[in-house]
Amino acid sequence: MWNIGKRSIRMKVMARCLVAAIILSTSIFWKGSLHSGPLSSTPLRDTRAQLSHHLYPLLEEHRPQCSPPALHSNAGLHRFSSIISAPQKNYLVDPEGFVEPMQVAHDGFVQAIRNTRVERAYIRGTKGIVSSAGGKYLPTFIIFLRLLRRTGARLPVELFVKDWIEYEPYICEVVLPSLNAKCVVLSEVFTGPNEGKHNLEHFQLKTFSILFSSFQDVIWMDADCFFLYDPTSLLTSKPFTSTGLVTWPDFWSYTVSPTYYNISRQAIIATTTRQSTEAGMFLISKKTHYMTILLSAYYNYHASYYYRMISQGAPGEGDKDTFILAASALGENFYTVSEKVVDLGHPAPDGGVLGAAMLHADPIEDYELTRQGRWRVRDESVAKAPRGYWVHAHSPKFNAGEDLFSRKTRDEDGQPGRAYTSKEDTLKRLGFDAERAIWEETKTVTCTLEHAFESWKTKVGLCESVTKHWDAVFESPSTQLYTFTDA
Repeated sequence: MWNIGKRSIRMKVMARCLVAAIILSTSIFWKGSLHSGPLSSTPLRDTRAQLSHHLYPLLEEHRPQCSPPALHSNAGLHRFSSIISAPQKNYLVDPEGFVEPMQVAHDGFVQAIRNTRVERAYIRGTKGIVSSAGGKYLPTFIIFLRLLRRTGARLPVELFVKDWIEYEPYICEVVLPSLNAKCVVLSEVFTGPNEGKHNLEHFQLKTFSILFSSFQDVIWMDADCFFLYDPTSLLTSKPFTSTGLVTWPDFWSYTVSPTYYNISRQAIIATTTRQSTEAGMFLISKKTHYMTILLSAYYNYHASYYYRMISQGAPGEGDKDTFILAASALGENFYTVSEKVVDLGHPAPDGGVLGAAMLHADPIEDYELTRQGRWRVRDESVAKAPRGYWVHAHSPKFNAGEDLFSRKTRDEDGQPGRAYTSKEDTLKRLGFDAERAIWEETKTVTCTLEHAFESWKTKVGLCESVTKHWDAVFESPSTQLYTFTDA
């Protein structure tokens, strides 16, 4: 009797989720075929297996034969300046004790990937978006994926989850296909000897997700990032077509240890040359930069050696600079957007911004300026700022099951409010009321999938809370008006 009751409850939940999926899928109108290029699963499965079979031994064979570097202090934070150099000191303990074994290992891996045929696991001519998310990041990803579709973007999306524990059948098999997206379980495609599973975590997942994705030309999109405009044209325009790798800047200067440059046999790069990388979004071609991705995979696989060496304790330690440094080490081309990233948030007492998100520039407009020798990063008066193109929504991440209703989504009186109210010039670069669109999708996803996400199973009242906030902020006639264009 108990089993019959349990089956009945399960059927009701599935029926409710099916209705939610229909609502989600029909709320966006599609035309024509959505896949960019032919997708054949059998050859791809074989090439992925061959890549894993060749790559895993190479990564292990060239593991540095020494203990990971330790820090005696940290590099701290240094705002990027194109004029004033930041300190380039070594904060690593006894670098002479590990330089030689790490250099031998690095040289060996670079030589191996250049001289060994490592299978390329992608389908020629395809373009798509790749991301990685699981657990509490999955609701945010769905919200921002829906925002992507609102731009008119039809590029297919592959979402990598770490393993079967993070795989959520209903989201992966019902919700994502309705948005021209699919799940790929990384532990199934990247395995060690005798089907051994990897121990990759968090930042390490990014490089391997790109490596094992089916697309030739990839737009990487972190789960908490969203595009303001359809990004498809980025893959058919300069600077991507002329370089094969395009990244955006962080606020900070490089804090790379000089020891890294020695190990990778590079000249030290002046901190005034370019900002450190904000790797929430970037573009990369596996046709032109496969070696870069492999070397980045090496850095990320051996994260205990390279993360500390590249960041030296500065905030944001992780994969962020591994792609550009790998490309530089291999002599491959890249373009780093020069326009500075700017904060979106609330006004700060010092006249700045209490950051809730980061706005990044249109890379095509940035490229048009820099190729004319007009570098706003050196002199902002030379041209108008490029339009905003994408946003990293770091706090809040618009997950109703987490800390969504904090001081950053309240006004100065503690009442429900917008997260993005400053600065005026920054808001105008958005081009439209992006925050309203975010909350609209947050409400839709929360109220239709409230019982679908595993991380929300123990939560109650999520739809009610989001709806209450929406009504107070966006349906109120007294809501303050903001300008989102220059017109």
